[in-house]
Amino acid sequence: MHCMKGFHQNGGKQNSMKLLRIICRMGIYEYTRIPFGIKNAPAYFQWMMDTMFQDEILEGWMVCNFDQQELLALGPKFSGLSLEIDQSQVAALLQKPVPKNIKEIQYSLVFASYYRSHIKRFAHIASSLYKVCSKGVVFEITKERRDAYERIKHELTNAPVLILCDFKLPFKLYIDATCSQGLGPALHKRQIVDGEPRDGVICYISRQLKDLEARYGATHTELLCLVWALEKLHYYLDGVVFKVYTYCTALKSLLNMKTTNRHMLRWKIAIQEYRGNMTIIYKEGKGHTNAVGHWIMSKATQLRTLK
Repeated sequence: MHCMKGFHQNGGKQNSMKLLRIICRMGIYEYTRIPFGIKNAPAYFQWMMDTMFQDEILEGWMVCNFDQQELLALGPKFSGLSLEIDQSQVAALLQKPVPKNIKEIQYSLVFASYYRSHIKRFAHIASSLYKVCSKGVVFEITKERRDAYERIKHELTNAPVLILCDFKLPFKLYIDATCSQGLGPALHKRQIVDGEPRDGVICYISRQLKDLEARYGATHTELLCLVWALEKLHYYLDGVVFKVYTYCTALKSLLNMKTTNRHMLRWKIAIQEYRGNMTIIYKEGKGHTNAVGHWIMSKATQLRTLK
């Protein structure tokens, strides 16, 4: 059964439908189906959906398996503390050769994208394959695209095991953004394994930079990554205390700097609701190579503070 028309597929009682009559210049009209905007329509529609699926729920108990250590559901493999890719599900993609047309590339990308939360910087890895699917681009399997396809298959077979969320333990948001590779934040969490705390990955998210965003400096790109990560992961981070780890030394100073830049003002407003629960920590590493730019930005902030 397809419920594509929502309330209009539900009939009402005849003595109630007369209350929904409409008067216009062409006469008086009466609904024969439940219209949108009626107070009790959502509750009735939900009751209808629950009733429709009730037989499947009752029959489902006949095929249930109890006292299981692992469970396969909608592709991933669930356990008590983790979520991992079921290799039997990706076996078909691993056995496929390099795609020979756009349809095969699109199929492979849709399939791999279902597991993109397991793959760090998936958007950057698959960027060359997405480009060849764009309009006006001549189809050609270059070495770069062939390597990208093989890289995706490799990442699927070696994807990390994601941990399930426990809101009693602290979150860690790692910000990773570069002008060449786009945005690639990751959400981590401390997990108790065998009585010892360990860091585990909850999910990876990623996307490429738009044309205008690619012109931003390193520090602004890092701030954009933070804003986008908070927007995408708000269902994890709303109302909880968490730490943000960044390779950009000037990010913390940038948030406290007075500015009239419209992008900065909009981003600072978006972050404002998290400022009380968020702690930004500088993490040394390879991250950005624009160390001089970060130093100048931090010094400029100090001079403005002295003034």
